[in-house]
Amino acid sequence: MVIKVYIASSTGSVAVKKHQRAVVGFLEANRISFQEVDITMLEEQRLWMYRNIPRDKHPVKGNPLPPQIFNEDRYCGDHEDFFQSKEDNAVLTFLGLACQPSVKDSES
Repeated sequence: MVIKVYIASSTGSVAVKKHQRAVVGFLEANRISFQEVDITMLEEQRLWMYRNIPRDKHPVKGNPLPPQIFNEDRYCGDHEDFFQSKEDNAVLTFLGLACQPSVKDSES
């Protein structure tokens, strides 16, 4: 499974840059493997991202803004969803990554 973070390397929005840095920084700091996909480099990547974000996650006006997060082709959410999962201590679940349950010693 590959976590993909769709970003825009050239954006004039300070908020978008801040959100992208925060998501990427968290993933790096927690050694969660991911791939950045720059939607400003290839039109096909940008269009794929737009087509694969559920309609209910699209803003009333305009297109969804990066960062958008996918696990392979499965949509996980945007930066707001990501940070809510952080608050809930559920990032691995949000990303669709299997976590290893702790093994209890049966002799205890």
